[in-house]
Amino acid sequence: MYSFSSKVRYSECDEHAQLSIVALINYLQDCSTFHTESLGLGINFLAEHHFAWLLAAWQIEIDRLPSFCEQITVSTWCYDMRRTYALRNFCITDAQGNRCVRADSIWFTFDTQASKPIRIPASEAPYLTNEPRMDMPPTRRKLSCEGAYQERSPLVVTEQHLDTNRHVNNAQYVLMALQALDQQFVPSRICVQYQQQAHLGDVVIPRVYDLDQSWSVQLCDADGSPYATIELEGRA
Repeated sequence: MYSFSSKVRYSECDEHAQLSIVALINYLQDCSTFHTESLGLGINFLAEHHFAWLLAAWQIEIDRLPSFCEQITVSTWCYDMRRTYALRNFCITDAQGNRCVRADSIWFTFDTQASKPIRIPASEAPYLTNEPRMDMPPTRRKLSCEGAYQERSPLVVTEQHLDTNRHVNNAQYVLMALQALDQQFVPSRICVQYQQQAHLGDVVIPRVYDLDQSWSVQLCDADGSPYATIELEGRA
């Protein structure tokens, strides 16, 4: 298991002085990237060997959002690694060790020169540890949307949405989905399927499906093909 400690910054808070959803997801991403750097398998190593780890799907459960100036610990571990996919858990705990957030995720390796998924290189074996998977429902690799939807105003991808891979960062898709709902609420569960990469200048069209106790948001290109599908459980 890899862990790091932090204090919730003002710049990471929403209007209620709690950790924002996008900052929460950034903490999880930061933890995984810190883990890679600690093993000498980080950004420079990946660039040198022409491959990247890409996220296929998230499942994030939120018990509560930490507050401004609160001390937190963020942890991650890889509990399973298959030919083409790695499975990784995350958690955020408070100063008393109580869990605030837990997450499960599915990752795959991508050849940045050939632009295609590849078998996980042998160099990545050190990620696999003996910690068991968290007690969570299975993370779905595919999310579907059915029925009527409302189309929201298109968004144009700008530099602020991009990460070092020069495509939209994983957390930004969730932020786009939340903004498309036009209301403030804290989801208890977030599930995401990433389906294609959005790049600088691309147009993203949100489609909102309003369900009984949840919403589904598909972020689509101009042809209607989704970049990502996001399920948000919980009501305002």
